[in-house]
Amino acid sequence: MPPDPTTPGGALLVLAILLPCAGIILSFVLGGRNAERVALGLTPFGFALACAIAFHVASAGKPIVYALGGLAPPLGIALRADGVSAVMLVAAAVILTAAGFYARAKFATPEGGPESRSALTFWIMLQAIWAALTIIFVGGDLFNLYVALELLTFAAVPLVCIDGRPETLAAALRYLLFALFGSISYLLGVALFYGAYGTLDIPLLAQRVQSTPIVWLAAALMTGGLLAKTALFPLHLWLPPAHANAPAAASAVLSGLVVKGSFFLTLRLWFYVLPALSAAGAANILGALALAAIITGSVLALRQARLKLLIAYSTVAQIGYLFLVFPLATGAHVWSGIGWSAGVMQILAHAFAKAAMFLSAGLLAEALGHDQIARFAGAARALPMTFLTLGLGGLSLMGLPPSGGFSAKWLMLQASVASGQWVWTLPVLAGGLLAAGYVYRILTPALSEGDIMLKAPPKRSREAIALGLALIALALGFAPQGFFDLLEIGRPLAAGTLQ
Repeated sequence: MPPDPTTPGGALLVLAILLPCAGIILSFVLGGRNAERVALGLTPFGFALACAIAFHVASAGKPIVYALGGLAPPLGIALRADGVSAVMLVAAAVILTAAGFYARAKFATPEGGPESRSALTFWIMLQAIWAALTIIFVGGDLFNLYVALELLTFAAVPLVCIDGRPETLAAALRYLLFALFGSISYLLGVALFYGAYGTLDIPLLAQRVQSTPIVWLAAALMTGGLLAKTALFPLHLWLPPAHANAPAAASAVLSGLVVKGSFFLTLRLWFYVLPALSAAGAANILGALALAAIITGSVLALRQARLKLLIAYSTVAQIGYLFLVFPLATGAHVWSGIGWSAGVMQILAHAFAKAAMFLSAGLLAEALGHDQIARFAGAARALPMTFLTLGLGGLSLMGLPPSGGFSAKWLMLQASVASGQWVWTLPVLAGGLLAAGYVYRILTPALSEGDIMLKAPPKRSREAIALGLALIALALGFAPQGFFDLLEIGRPLAAGTLQ
């Protein structure tokens, strides 16, 4: 019998998964009127668990592990949390909590009123997304990660069309088609890995995988499927209509977290499962797609007339920055650690900044009755906190100091220069200038003179939630060295080894 690999604190990983799952069951049992109370009541416990996991990983200096049923792989399944997993768990807890409290104004069931199907759907899907993301961040088995990826998709799609409008149904259907293509492709790759090596446990695969045609085919299938779910150019066609037409709280979660789930699995695949492969060619291909995404997404954002569509196309561009981690962090070099930190910082900075901007865009649309940028004249004077949030979020997207976006892009530039890959400095710099252009397009008309009639002034509490997320994106620029040390825990260094 293999030894039990469970480490101190490992049981917290199971609790982090069970908590939102229990919330889903309770929401069904108690009904739509209480689903909101269940979802929001569990958020402090979820955040506390995420912080406890991060504390255990940091104090141990190595990943924490929990073997389900006490059986070690390959007989059993193990959950693992390294430094990046711990950071992502905390970020997801913060953004989902913020989105939940922001959404109360739209999806609360009033006392004495009839229960709403959309409210029940929203709160259950929000908890399902939390459960799926938790499994993705701590899962150690490729098939179980596939199950989590499917749960994430089928929880996210209903949020796109929750209001039932024809355009949202069309956007959700397009999202679903791309997601199903990605799922089938990913599952085919998983089947090839299992047929070749008889296990799907990530550390065991990393020890056994060799550069064979089957492995390259499996890697290509899985990568293609994950790129479709992440919406990397040119597989981005589903993202702008889906994110722009969803309710603001849903858009914040979709852009800030859901696309990060599939990207996180792409990192797991290439850096954790396939360290034995000479992946420079694949990394350069992903880098070229990233360059195209940054330029194309930014140019399309500049051309949008609606604020939510502009922010959605900005997500296409910012996703491109994420994939620069592959050419900048591949290999066991000094600069690869800088590239790794840059990629994780970009995940976090974009998640918080974009969630803040989508929440603010929702407040703006409710207050003005539209989100047409050309009709924003004088809006900044009427909604100063909302436009302050948009400006701070845009500051991070541009990569200006002091912000998490600046730290991420500065680290990318350092890694590019240190590795001699000067070509990757071009999209970083050009993307920052283009981001400044579309943020300028938002703020310029709003700061001009004009008469604005507000349909309904936004609640200060909702404005404060959005501003809080933007301030977190800003505060990431002041991250201490201990934060980057945490990211190094469990980071793959070279073929078949982990730090």
